[in-house]
Amino acid sequence: MYKKTLMIDLDGVLNTYKGLYKENHISPVREGAAEFLEALSGRFLLVLFTSRDINLAKKWIEEHNIAKYFSKITNIKEPSYLMIDDRCVRFNGDFGAVLEDIKNFKVWYKN
Repeated sequence: MYKKTLMIDLDGVLNTYKGLYKENHISPVREGAAEFLEALSGRFLLVLFTSRDINLAKKWIEEHNIAKYFSKITNIKEPSYLMIDDRCVRFNGDFGAVLEDIKNFKVWYKN
C-alpha cells in the first residue's frame, strides 16, 4: 500500500523544546507524541526531520520508544506531502500576506 510521506520536526513538535538549544541534549518527549505518531503511521510514511546530529536524534527516538514509527531521519528537505514544524509560515499565493505573517510570527510556546 502506497503511503504519502510526512516530514515531522523534532524540536518544538515531538519534544518539550522551548528555545533553549543545547547541542548534546534533546528535551523530553512531549506528552501524546507516541499516540500522535501511531495515528499518523497508519496512513503516512513518517520521516523525522531535524537540524540536530542524526545519531543523537536516533538515540533519542529509540530511548522514547518511537523509532518504530519513522522510516528514516534526515536534515534534508525531501519530497513529501506535508511538513509538520513549529517554525514555518505557509505560503498562500500572496507575497504581501506572507511578509505580514513573517513580521508577526511567534513560535507556539511564546504566544
